[in-house]
Amino acid sequence: MKSHTDILLLAVALVFVSGVAMVMWNTLRRSRRKDPEEIERRRRMEVNRRGRITAAEVTDLLEPESEEPAAGVRRPLIIVYKYEVAGVTYEVSQDISALSSAFTSVRLTGSETVSVKYDPKAPTNSIVLCEEWSGIR
Repeated sequence: MKSHTDILLLAVALVFVSGVAMVMWNTLRRSRRKDPEEIERRRRMEVNRRGRITAAEVTDLLEPESEEPAAGVRRPLIIVYKYEVAGVTYEVSQDISALSSAFTSVRLTGSETVSVKYDPKAPTNSIVLCEEWSGIR
């Protein structure tokens, strides 16, 4: 028969091991979190892979006036466009700042027609531009 001291030591050891396991699990979980830019890149690539193409009208190109951005920070560039799917008109925007290298050769003005890829299961999830595809003519 075990003494109370042995049982108490076993309980303390189990609590300690459980605590260490929880700390390790949280540390690993945090290290796997993706930054917002990576999440957005994956979204664009998924829409590119599964998306259907339709025509869209550019309604605005926003380059917010602000002070010179800090070193390594991109100036925001947002394209606003609208398109129709199954009789429903969607007006959405896409931040294309991260894709400026793919966008530098073309300049858009309002009311131009572009191609858009949208997710057939969620038509508001759409892109005009990604790393591997461009709907800008």
